[in-house]
Amino acid sequence: MINDQPSLHQLPNELKSAFHELNILKFLRKAGFRKRFGLSCTTLFQLVFTLLFHQKNWFRLLESSKAELFPGKDAVYRFLNHTSFAWRRFLTLLGTATVQKVDTLTSADRDCVFIVDDSMFERNRSKAVELLAQFKDHATGTFYKGFRMLTLGWSDSHTFLPLDFALLSSNKSGINRINDSIDKRSHGYKRRQESLLPAPTVIVSMLDRALKAGTTASYVLMDSWFTHAPLIGEIVARGLDVIGMV
Repeated sequence: MINDQPSLHQLPNELKSAFHELNILKFLRKAGFRKRFGLSCTTLFQLVFTLLFHQKNWFRLLESSKAELFPGKDAVYRFLNHTSFAWRRFLTLLGTATVQKVDTLTSADRDCVFIVDDSMFERNRSKAVELLAQFKDHATGTFYKGFRMLTLGWSDSHTFLPLDFALLSSNKSGINRINDSIDKRSHGYKRRQESLLPAPTVIVSMLDRALKAGTTASYVLMDSWFTHAPLIGEIVARGLDVIGMV
């Protein structure tokens, strides 16, 4: 694991080469991840990222014999929940750069596509989460508390790379509202406002950001929940063809 020293050499060998090849820390800084004091954003990011591969959670880590080597959970939670950090911009920059590396390995005759899909993000035990809403899982017919996680990705039929994401709430079934104390100029507040928009509106914005960043594709793939004439018209107007279930 990574302690409070910020150097890149603390990464496991299996991840060090990937961080270097993809310039992950460079894109983190480019997306505006900076702190005035305490552990750096790069140190905290590497720690959270590496934790996934150790199959441990924060509770188990801080209960271990090495707990004194790592920051407290409050430092990590503040980093993950900071409203000024542009996580979306970071993902788009990293995804676009990775697409350009993969695209050089792909035959010019192969069609590349954008894929739009949503999935459940359940928070059934939560009560005080901002914008928590109730949704119906159409696969099982049951209801759950949480969000819809809308994702935009790129694929060449062998590789899938995420480019953008949004957690969607609902104006109709929202349990909690936006926290008014959040700076309305921050990325976090704008993401909260976005969560109340219809999914087709968010999808168009996602595609615009991906195209502006330099990612290209021939088609947009989506399932029957999004295959409707107004959204198809918006996508075609941007020079992309649509393949969707009906």
